[in-house]
Amino acid sequence: MTGGRPTRGRARRGRSRRSGFADLALALVVLGAVALAGAYAPLLREAETLRGTARVADGDSLILDGERVRLQGIDAPELTQTCTRAGADYPCGREAREALARLVAGRAVSCESRQRDRYERVLATCAAGGVEVNRAMVEAGWAVAYGDYRDAEAVARQAGRGLWAGSFERPQDWRRIHGGIAEESHDWLSPMVGWLRRLFGG
Repeated sequence: MTGGRPTRGRARRGRSRRSGFADLALALVVLGAVALAGAYAPLLREAETLRGTARVADGDSLILDGERVRLQGIDAPELTQTCTRAGADYPCGREAREALARLVAGRAVSCESRQRDRYERVLATCAAGGVEVNRAMVEAGWAVAYGDYRDAEAVARQAGRGLWAGSFERPQDWRRIHGGIAEESHDWLSPMVGWLRRLFGG
């Protein structure tokens, strides 16, 4: 009889351990569901539309209707960033801003957004004169894909347009090295990352 007791004890400990794992898994599932609901709830709201004459801040940002608008899905060189072309450095950040200024110059701009980034900038897809500005910047080679427009980036790279005419650091890498603001890619995961960052005070 005494020989059976350790076996029953081990069985109870095994069941307890499995129950603990099940509780942990359930807690993680619940936390994940809460995170998804918190992160993606803003995407279910009605789109916000901004219209008017835009002022260009940099290669991927506009000031429109009193709001700072970050062009969603793309990333352009920072204003002070330099790149290399034909063996020489050039101010690619300023050239990217000039390219965006040409796209919106003298045209009414309309931007549609369903969310903001961690800096409370409106994340939007914008159009000027019937041209989608986000895609046009990537197609011209003055911005890179940042969660969207990978097809447009591939075309610009193949054609050697804009930044692709020489060599450059991707803007997110340049920011990390030179102390620019941290920014998540505008892909489907970024709302959850932003929500978790706000939840834990990051």
